[in-house]
Amino acid sequence: MTQDSSPAAATASMAARIAGLAAWSWSDLAKEWHRLFGVDPPVSNRRFAEKRIAHRWQEIEFAKSDRALLDRNRRRIDDLVATGSLSRHRVGAVPVDGTELVRLYAGVEHRVQVLADGEFEYAGARYRSLSMIARKITGTQWSGPAFFGLRKGGRR
Repeated sequence: MTQDSSPAAATASMAARIAGLAAWSWSDLAKEWHRLFGVDPPVSNRRFAEKRIAHRWQEIEFAKSDRALLDRNRRRIDDLVATGSLSRHRVGAVPVDGTELVRLYAGVEHRVQVLADGEFEYAGARYRSLSMIARKITGTQWSGPAFFGLRKGGRR
């Protein structure tokens, strides 16, 4: 991570790293693939290699910063292997911790961070629900998940 070790800084740094992959030569991509996976790329498809390298970088970074997320994903994978299916998330489930929700409303971009304890942070304050934040932003009663695009609505 960079000197600023906040999750936002790590995410920005990772996004910049991933964006930079487009400028890499195929030779450099193949070397990075070999470093990450221990073998040569299985195909000579640039987009495939870029996506898998980016995915692996993120796995490595999240292993440092969000061990709980990786553990939940491993349990889900084990369930899938054992049963052949996954239990579905309940409707209206809260996004995983660390997710940043962004909504443009009245020409202003509003950002909400999903916190580990099931609460949300918006404009430096903590809220128990997305609906409370949507009400704060709009001044009217809103379904928070619908406002932030987490639930299918009638019209967009």
